[in-house]
Amino acid sequence: MAKELVTMSRTEIDRLGVIRKVLEGRLSQGKAGELLGLGARQVRRLATAYELEGPAGLASKKRGRPSNYRLPEALQLRALELVGGLYADFGPTLAREKLLELHGVQVSKETLRKWMAEAGIWVTRAKRLPRAHQPRNRRPCFGELVQIDGSPHAWFEARGPACTLLVYVDDATGKVMELRFVESESTFDYFASTASYIRRFGKPVAFYSDKHGVFRVAQPGPSGRGQGLTQFGRALDALNIDIICANSPQAKGRVERMNKTLQDRLVKELRLAGVSNAEAGNDFAPGYMEDYNRRFARAPANSHDAHRPLQDGEDLSFIFTWQEDRTMSRRENRLPTGGRRLPPAVRARRKGAPQGGRPPSHRTPSRA
Repeated sequence: MAKELVTMSRTEIDRLGVIRKVLEGRLSQGKAGELLGLGARQVRRLATAYELEGPAGLASKKRGRPSNYRLPEALQLRALELVGGLYADFGPTLAREKLLELHGVQVSKETLRKWMAEAGIWVTRAKRLPRAHQPRNRRPCFGELVQIDGSPHAWFEARGPACTLLVYVDDATGKVMELRFVESESTFDYFASTASYIRRFGKPVAFYSDKHGVFRVAQPGPSGRGQGLTQFGRALDALNIDIICANSPQAKGRVERMNKTLQDRLVKELRLAGVSNAEAGNDFAPGYMEDYNRRFARAPANSHDAHRPLQDGEDLSFIFTWQEDRTMSRRENRLPTGGRRLPPAVRARRKGAPQGGRPPSHRTPSRA
């Protein structure tokens, strides 16, 4: 006689032992109900099913059958057809948004994630390499720490030239605070981006960056760097804003992960919008930031806004300029570079300098 194979869960196996004791008279139905967390009527029903069908009577009749809430197969085929044809490089969350917005296909992101994984379009987190670094705890207040970085990438794919995206991310909330497409990371581009940030939100407590030459002096030298400050560092010092340089990319992981997210989501949004150059990208960025922050930003642990207003005399158009201390020529009352005449008052001080004394210096800002 062939043996019947019955698939049972751990709970059903435990019920089997208790029901056997009930039928053998070693356990009352009331006591069995207490052990199983069931009523006496349910225990009688299970005992009857066991007598008629054996162990199979205790197994769930729904096992192996499709769920009553299962989505139509035609919907699954339609969704996978669209994703495979148009959004093969999209993640499940972004693909789900575009299916709903552009095609009217409504499906939850987790269902779509499962379908994409089964179709080989998406690699689940369980199959990815584990993280090597523990994430750092967020700062509690909005504006307490803002991570900044430049991300060179083919943002416009084959439609336009590769460029760099300057990214500002608030550490407490994960909000994208500033996005600006530029040719490359430069002091003047960071001047413009930071000035735009401060005009909209105020002065943060600190910026967190890498050790790019815009933020950190490797070797103090000429051009106003004798005190170990770059032009960007000098401007932040004048505004009483700290600049912290991370020792590794993982230390500023918030903005590094944002770069990866933007290289995925933003590139596709730019493609769908037909944006193909930096100027159009900068026009597109404010709307994208507003939509992104509305959906993905989180509330800070502390409701205090750490941004500070500008003080009297803090002129951003002057502070964010290239400023250097140069020594005046001894022969002529001219600057060593540029050949411009000094103001009369400065020339008078130059002529009155003591013999052998150090000539006065003159700061010449050139506006960004």
